[in-house]
Amino acid sequence: MYSNNSSDFHVTERDVGFMQQALELAAEAAALGEVPVGALIVGADGLVLARAKNTREAERDPCGHAELLAIRAAAAALQDWRLERTTLYVTLEPCAMCAGAILLARIPRVVYGAADPKGGFCGTVGDLSCNPRLNHQFEVVGGVLAEDASSQLKRFFAGLRAAKRA
Repeated sequence: MYSNNSSDFHVTERDVGFMQQALELAAEAAALGEVPVGALIVGADGLVLARAKNTREAERDPCGHAELLAIRAAAAALQDWRLERTTLYVTLEPCAMCAGAILLARIPRVVYGAADPKGGFCGTVGDLSCNPRLNHQFEVVGGVLAEDASSQLKRFFAGLRAAKRA
């Protein structure tokens, strides 16, 4: 197993600000009945290229993850599939599908909030970020506003469980 230890990377005030925006998108997703995950892609100049939230339920699409939607929107905005000078901010550690899309889009840096112990592929369950056998690697900074992101997810799933019992 390869590891991309996020403790080696520096968290900036900018990272915290963009994660707060991603958390706002996640709250919008939760209000729509979606798992609360929000994502932003930000260019090197600090401009937000794309914003997205989960749409799996509304679109009945298993690929409706916030990260994938943000990657598609950023590629369209830049008119290029290579997102080489960007950072992806996402409230939950990317899954294997999303980590693969990050690799394919050549995103060099990912900042996430809560770790995903059941599906995270940026260091928790597996790690696609730094495998030397792959043609691209990316920096991972985890745990930015992790308590806020985790609380948001816990509240959402507690609400679902309560609704099922009622």
